Amino acid sequence: MPDLPWWADVLAGLVVAVLALWALLAAGLLVVRRRTGRGSLRGAVRLLPDVLRLVRRLAGDRTLSRRVRALLVVLMGYLAMPIDLVPDVVPVLGWADDVIVVALVLRAVVRSAGPDVVRRHWPGTEDGLAVLRLLVRW
Repeated sequence: MPDLPWWADVLAGLVVAVLALWALLAAGLLVVRRRTGRGSLRGAVRLLPDVLRLVRRLAGDRTLSRRVRALLVVLMGYLAMPIDLVPDVVPVLGWADDVIVVALVLRAVVRSAGPDVVRRHWPGTEDGLAVLRLLVRW
């Protein structure tokens, strides 16, 4: 069997990583639903607009450091960019790269400014915040 080019190995690794993250997010939604007895697919779909509003509110918070606010502005630019690592037209995987980037940036915000800042600016429901807490792991 011939050796695959290096980029094929990288691509296969990324696909496996994205699928694993998607599975973790789905499992996180199930755990939150089981623990609280609340939560639904409708709540999960509402999470995206709430996260976008959260990022906008955090970027405008003058109490955060310039580095954190700049990171959030770059995140908003990345999310608005029509070109992604995985095109959004690819079912499930197209949004997964955005989820990964959002999770990494929000994790950096929580590490830098603390979870209270995220709680203070969170525009959504408690169920949504619980899912975000699982995603960001604070």
